Amino acid sequence: MSKRIVSATVNGEPMEFLAEPYETLLEVLRNEVGLTGSKEGCGNGNCGACNVVLNGSLVNSCCVLGVEANGGTIETIEGVAQGDHLHPLQQKFLEEAALQCGICTPGFIVAAKALLEAEPNADEDRIRHWLAGNLCRCTGYDKIVRAVLDAADEMRQTAGAR
Repeated sequence: MSKRIVSATVNGEPMEFLAEPYETLLEVLRNEVGLTGSKEGCGNGNCGACNVVLNGSLVNSCCVLGVEANGGTIETIEGVAQGDHLHPLQQKFLEEAALQCGICTPGFIVAAKALLEAEPNADEDRIRHWLAGNLCRCTGYDKIVRAVLDAADEMRQTAGAR
């Protein structure tokens, strides 16, 4: 099989890259595009470490073919911060010590960002339900949920100040 040209907008930047028809979006993002923030934890969609937003929907990039992104919009962990300015979720993960080994962290942040963009007033139960597809073997979930709640509060305050 021969590689296909895929045109997509990745983290706000239009680009083209090559993908074998059988390569996952995760493989293509890491190996062709050079965005290594998304991690492969399981390879079958059970852990959430490879979460990205594709065309507005949260997906496990290990379960999507790279060629399926043609013409689409992809948001990865590398697109969360604004230059050197961390997103409130990233800052709160640091402040709350909501990470240890870091394998799951990008997927949690991408998933939490997708939730808070859709539901800025998400409560603890909703956050726990939304993040149920993300597994963490090191930190435990309480610190992660607290970080998301604190980030949501900060994001609401910032939006209200505008």
